Amino acid sequence: MEKEKTNFSSKSVEAGKKVSKVLAKAKVSITNAMDQNDDGKFDKDDVAQVANTIKENADEKARQLELKILQPIFPSDVDSGDFLLHKFIRVADRSRRYADSKACRGAIGHYSTHKGIRILNIFRDSADLFGITFYPDCRSEFYYIDPSDRDRYIALDDYFSYLKMERVSELQRIAQDLGAKHFRVTYVEDKSSFAEKKADAKIKAKAVGGGEMTHKTEKKEYATIEIAAEMTCAGHEPIKPKLKYLLRDPSIQALVAMRLDKKAPLTHQKFMIKLSNSSGLKENDAVKIDTILKSMKFVGNTTVASEAKNEERRYLEYEIDF
Repeated sequence: MEKEKTNFSSKSVEAGKKVSKVLAKAKVSITNAMDQNDDGKFDKDDVAQVANTIKENADEKARQLELKILQPIFPSDVDSGDFLLHKFIRVADRSRRYADSKACRGAIGHYSTHKGIRILNIFRDSADLFGITFYPDCRSEFYYIDPSDRDRYIALDDYFSYLKMERVSELQRIAQDLGAKHFRVTYVEDKSSFAEKKADAKIKAKAVGGGEMTHKTEKKEYATIEIAAEMTCAGHEPIKPKLKYLLRDPSIQALVAMRLDKKAPLTHQKFMIKLSNSSGLKENDAVKIDTILKSMKFVGNTTVASEAKNEERRYLEYEIDF
């Protein structure tokens, strides 16, 4: 029995020594891991450095989260080859939220999402860094891209009236370059209606039960809104005009080709130019813009979609004499 006790005691001592060695090694490992200044011990300086590292990691995570939420845009983003300007943009003053954010320091704009549609917001004080121009200036809030110049943006409130003015001016320049003696541009609106007419006798005879048949035909009517431009000139030999907004209009292309053809000189021409063909802002895009404006609590006297729809019914009647 005494022998068993002695063996047990020896084993306990050996086990205790092994545990002590393990704990000693663990202590050294922990000390080495926590020793931040390589002085071989874990002291208050190491505690301060560990706390600082934890704080830095927490700050970086907070910064990354803030960047994800605020979605800032920096000059380096604009300079990269992947950056694309949207057709519809917003120009706004830098809010306090972005001005006070360390993560957004140096930002020149930000992205935001409204009803699932992502839009580009440009800070007004950094608008010149995007390499674009604004009409009439950058003091408005919402802009849409100029259909003939991707680096030019037109204030949304002035969009349709500005493009109408530009196309009238272009028609005037075309007349002058082609050597017209007289031209007139009339702004008209489609007042088409469906008129019901009775069918002729042959159709009547085929009608079931001998009754009269009627059918509807479209009656095209235009209401003159205003004479937008008119001029009488001396006339001269034609030169090829530089086209911008009406570059792809088939009627203008035909007019220029016929006037420059000396074999069959043109003396008179009259045709209609549909404004929606060269406006750039289509009804589908207008509906999306209205969705964005509504979600941002911007409500006006009319909607962009209704203006785009009205543009479908508006024409410039162009009459020119050589």
